[in-house]
Order: sequence, then structure tokens, then C-alpha cells
Amino acid sequence: MRRKRIHHVGVVLPTRDAVNHIMTMFGLEEDYHGFVEAYQADLIFTKYGEHESPIEFIIPHEGSVLKEFNDGRGGIAHIAFEVEDVEEVRREFEAKGLHMLEQRAVKGTDDLIINFMRPRYSEHILFEFVQTVGPINRPAEEVELDDFPWG
Repeated sequence: MRRKRIHHVGVVLPTRDAVNHIMTMFGLEEDYHGFVEAYQADLIFTKYGEHESPIEFIIPHEGSVLKEFNDGRGGIAHIAFEVEDVEEVRREFEAKGLHMLEQRAVKGTDDLIINFMRPRYSEHILFEFVQTVGPINRPAEEVELDDFPWG
């Protein structure tokens, strides 16, 4: 498996208010957000700089398998590695007798497909493998008309 880099660290929090609290405390800004159907969760990715990876805040909906993560309090969920081909990673691990959470990669946000190594094989740490498959769907920046010279 050829890793490119750490793509992000995933943190489950029970509410958007909890995410806002952490983002305010550390001066983090939202880069983009999305929804992952497979895990019934809203996601908020933070902006990142040259020497840091983003944080992915995960807010599970009712009925999500993540709703009771850490007794509903949330916490660090996973470390995600960016890879060239998630399916190739799955095949490599399965050839070694190691299994992923999903039979095939699932859609993450609009720009990603993902799969996870079962933590029983990785010292009880959940590792995600992420493949970029499209452009990030970032919301357009709000621009005030007064910002233009003709405004």
C-alpha cells in the first residue's frame, strides 16, 4: 500500500454546538461540509495549512452506528490515510487475511470514496483509507456588493 499522507483525523461529536465550541476554542475554520449516507452523519472539514492536516468533525444522526460512539460523548474516531486506490488497499489487506469494514469502498463526501481497516487488526485503532475521486464541493464564498469598485 502506498500512502500519500495523513488525509485527516476524524472526531465524532454529538452536536453542531459541540463542533462550534471546539472550532472557536482553537480558532479553526470550516473548509467544507457534507453528509455520508453510509454512516448517516454530517461531516465538517476544517481548513488546513501547509504543515497540518484537517480535522473531520462527524455529527451522527439518530440511527447512525456512530450515535453511541464513546457512550454518546464522541471522541477521536480514526486516522485517515490518503491512497491512490482504496480498492487496491482492500485487496492487499484481504490477501493477508485482514478485512475491511466494507465489502467495497463507499461514498464519503462528494469528492471521496472510503473504507476502514477493522480495528481488531490494527491494535484497536480505526484507520480509514481515502481516495479522492472528484473536486471538493466547497460552498461559494459570500461576497458583498460593496466589495466591488462599482458597488
